[in-house]
Amino acid sequence: MLKKLREYVEYMRTQFIKQILEGEGIQVLLKSSSGIGQEYFGSGVMYDIYVSEEEYEIANSIVEKFEKGGIILDELKKTPLYEKHKELGAKMGEFAGWELPLWYTSIIDEHKAVRENVGIFDVSHMGELFVEGREAESCLNYLITNNVSKLEVGDILYSPMCNEQGGIIDDLLVYRISTDSFMLVVNASNTDKDFNWVVNNSKTFDVEVSNKSHEYSLISFQGPKVQEQLQKYLKEIDLEKFNYFTFKEIELEGENVLISRTGYTGEDGFEIYLSPKIVVKVWDNLINLTREVDGKPCGLGSRDTLRFEAKLLLYGNDIDETTTPLEANIKWTIDFSKDFIGKGALLSQMEEGIKRKLVGIEIFDKMPVRHGNEIYNNNDENIGYVTSGLKSPTLNKNLALGYVSIPYSSIGSKLTIINRNKRLSAQVVKTPFYRGSVKSNK
Repeated sequence: MLKKLREYVEYMRTQFIKQILEGEGIQVLLKSSSGIGQEYFGSGVMYDIYVSEEEYEIANSIVEKFEKGGIILDELKKTPLYEKHKELGAKMGEFAGWELPLWYTSIIDEHKAVRENVGIFDVSHMGELFVEGREAESCLNYLITNNVSKLEVGDILYSPMCNEQGGIIDDLLVYRISTDSFMLVVNASNTDKDFNWVVNNSKTFDVEVSNKSHEYSLISFQGPKVQEQLQKYLKEIDLEKFNYFTFKEIELEGENVLISRTGYTGEDGFEIYLSPKIVVKVWDNLINLTREVDGKPCGLGSRDTLRFEAKLLLYGNDIDETTTPLEANIKWTIDFSKDFIGKGALLSQMEEGIKRKLVGIEIFDKMPVRHGNEIYNNNDENIGYVTSGLKSPTLNKNLALGYVSIPYSSIGSKLTIINRNKRLSAQVVKTPFYRGSVKSNK
């Protein structure tokens, strides 16, 4: 059972407390008085911090020490574009130990810009790990569930990386740089954890593992007009022939950069991995191209609403070490023809049949639901919980993702979600909720 530890009106203070507790190994659940939807759109809310009853006393003593000034927080990391964000009037906030833009004008405006035109994101907080050496391919095939052997140089692969129990340590992208060199792009909150996991589980392979995150900045350029605008800047390559989930290394502003075409919004998109030395100049050029078509710089708020509509999973919400790829409905990322960490557990789960599944949900009420809200059937039995939820800016519907018991996972199943002691009628619906201009590699 969870127990309420504190409530605050300051977003940053809440995140600081969360950072401290999670640094001590205490799992934290945040709830807001108005729900995730209104929280993202900038309304005033209360933030509640919950911990397990078993960890309540130790968590309370840690927070009391902080409130008395006895704990010094690590300084938040900043990307090389920090001053640019401030110049553009960004509302800054903490994420994974970084101070990043939450929004510039409003999340709805930025969401709409990406859906209709172009949006530009600073995602330099993402981690870049390298696995290189004679046995790099074999090593990665052991570490992740998907199969890197099918990658040609210049190809990209999405995959979970699991523990022995089949729980998801992280979901990541694998870039095949050369025959014996791979780059892993990992979630910012998991960079150190992933690096240690890869190092510890690659010792029997002839490989070198390195964390080069500090050497890279990363700009994401997303939207249906992204190709025509980016082509004006990248005149040396033909973006029309640039396939989805591939990358190229080119020269830009006197430096070697890596350009990829993946995305995390449901729209067409390119990413530029580049040196911090030139990132400001490149950002300024892209901002100008963005403004030509009524695009906008975008923060983490719209990045989340956009990825949610396209049912692109968020680590820490929709997936974590307590969930498996089978439960998360991404079985297509598993290649059982090879050996990998967690294979035995996933085979057993598949043979026995999964007990729950991640599904899309529509809520027939004006109140948005949020992470952690419990889901019930018509007999008032608890059958699951919400992982992500908000009012869709594109579809104007209250939607959610959540894990439910298998008997209630089929499209059309009737559900009830409890939020702030209110019973909300809901139904399982088809996902993704939205399909945009995102390209296909088929």
